[in-house]
Amino acid sequence: MGNKLEVLEAEALKLTTGERAAFAQLLLASLDEDAEVEQAWAAEVERRISDVENGVVQLIPIADALAQVRAALK
Repeated sequence: MGNKLEVLEAEALKLTTGERAAFAQLLLASLDEDAEVEQAWAAEVERRISDVENGVVQLIPIADALAQVRAALK
């Protein structure tokens, strides 16, 4: 008998196309980052949006931002 991965692969290949697709999505989802990290990023995004909406930070046009970066790299 082969290792667990070989057995799992053989069984998975017996599934219908739709079942294999659903199984693949489930496996890929299990590789996602920790939920805690995702929550932290979501909170950071909300904080940044709030800062922009409340005028806490000033947005600058992309052309100006790129010019500043290019000047800093010289």
